[in-house]
Amino acid sequence: MTEKNSLLIQSREHKDGWGIAAYGVEQSPVVAHGVGPAHSDPDFERVSSRVSSHTVVAHIRLASVGAVELRNSHPFLHGRWSFVHNGTLREFATHRAAVEALICPRLKTNIKGTTDSERCFYLFLTRLAARHPIDREVTVEAVARALAETMSLVATITDEPGQDARSAMNFLVSDGNVMVATRRNRTLFVSTNGARNEEPSLPSPGTKLEQLVVASESLCGGPYWAPVAEEDVIGVDANLVFHHWRVPELTGTDLLSTAKQDASRSVA
Repeated sequence: MTEKNSLLIQSREHKDGWGIAAYGVEQSPVVAHGVGPAHSDPDFERVSSRVSSHTVVAHIRLASVGAVELRNSHPFLHGRWSFVHNGTLREFATHRAAVEALICPRLKTNIKGTTDSERCFYLFLTRLAARHPIDREVTVEAVARALAETMSLVATITDEPGQDARSAMNFLVSDGNVMVATRRNRTLFVSTNGARNEEPSLPSPGTKLEQLVVASESLCGGPYWAPVAEEDVIGVDANLVFHHWRVPELTGTDLLSTAKQDASRSVA
């Protein structure tokens, strides 16, 4: 990985752990984690150079919430679901109990670490499980809705009206078949390996892609990385058909009240 802004290069700053989840023929991904800087970890070089899968979720960590230890390294896993987060929940220590209250008890028992990110993951699974069994195939739209609801619920809890400080929530989740990502208060870019136009743009919804790469930074610094707009949700289904939404399109009214009821019913 020799690109100008590759994960290996970025790990000189984001030095607090790394992880890779690779989906192949098995239903669940093959996962590897490390707690040191990826650029100086032989295991990262070994694992990343041998990854050959139809879906890969990779993350390098700059710790903000939670100690630098293996249980806090992304991606977080539950069954076939993998989840990474770039960002920080505002004043998480203050709001942690309120976020956890929206996670159904059966899922909450799976939380192993101390990060805000892992709790966002299990809140996402709670929202998804409110409508769909999470151990079965689900549509990309259902995943997008659950992820957008997670963003909106967290923002309702952590963000104060009239204040500029907002929770940053670039989320990416996959089960190996569908992949969905959100942008909030961080940059996010998409590459489809298309022509290097001077003014790149996202594919039109419904476009069948050959590949999709999603990253919080433009990994090569080239013009073929298209920016995702703030408060947007993008994804692909199992056929690599591109989808694109705005967060308000996916979230309903009185969401917080509904989420509290769903969590109390142990929906998982």
